[in-house]
Amino acid sequence: MSIAFLYAGQGSQHPGMGADLYQRYPAFRAVLDEAQVGFDLKQVSFTDPDGVLNQTEYTQPCMVAFACGLTAVLAQEGIRPDYVAGLSLGEYSALECAGVFTARQAVELVAFRGQAMAKAAAGRACGMTAVLGLERDKLEQACRQASEEGVVVIANYNCPGQLVIGGEQAAVDKAAQLAKELGARRCMPLKVSGPFHTPLMAPAGEALRERFAGEQFGVMQVPVLFNCLGGEMGQEDTIPALLERQVQSSVYMEDTIRRLAALGVDTVVEIGPGKALTGFVRKTAPELTTYTVETVADVEALVSALKG
Repeated sequence: MSIAFLYAGQGSQHPGMGADLYQRYPAFRAVLDEAQVGFDLKQVSFTDPDGVLNQTEYTQPCMVAFACGLTAVLAQEGIRPDYVAGLSLGEYSALECAGVFTARQAVELVAFRGQAMAKAAAGRACGMTAVLGLERDKLEQACRQASEEGVVVIANYNCPGQLVIGGEQAAVDKAAQLAKELGARRCMPLKVSGPFHTPLMAPAGEALRERFAGEQFGVMQVPVLFNCLGGEMGQEDTIPALLERQVQSSVYMEDTIRRLAALGVDTVVEIGPGKALTGFVRKTAPELTTYTVETVADVEALVSALKG
């Protein structure tokens, strides 16, 4: 058996995530107790009394703390991956699993990242739209034509027939219109707070570059497949440069899943919350066995399935 861990990205967060894990597992509890992010991370994750969980600067550290805590729980249960990857902010969780970051470091870095992304998006008339049922080359064509209206690119290559465009609102709207003319089944505007994974996030990339200059990066113990490459890093790549690039360039999740299958992975564990990545895997490489892990019951089911 060859196992890959896939870490969820922004959008699957919800109040209550991790509450049962916190009560049950000391390893999970230790990660959340150690997190230092300038707000009550456990309160926001478990009850979200002020309704801020969906704001990027809160979402990102809560999601990564959740993921790192679950990674620690699975490690204690003897479940470790052969490869790791994550969607957007999930890449930081993957790097923590691989030994590049400590859990506390990963949470603090994405807290900074979330603030930098929110700042880069402030005051911009921007948007993101999911485009369903259209080939990537046709949508790339639509974005090129619509670029007369402003910046618009494919931000997420999620799986066959599911792509996301982002950029300046007028250009996004134009690209969506052209996509429909080219045969898209549906175009759905997304409720997001910024044009993530587009060139408009360049200021966030610059802020991350400055932050990384003062960070200690550990040695990678497990191969990581990177968003902006759709695969492993090359000899000329560095992790700080890839993370700086990631925040402002496309996420190639479909390519990542195909690469995992080519590497011989037969089992994918999505570390949630949510099941979005499992859906991407089933549409991209349906021959792979998938599990989702979000709750105590999920952990117990996974241990039973993989360890007998």
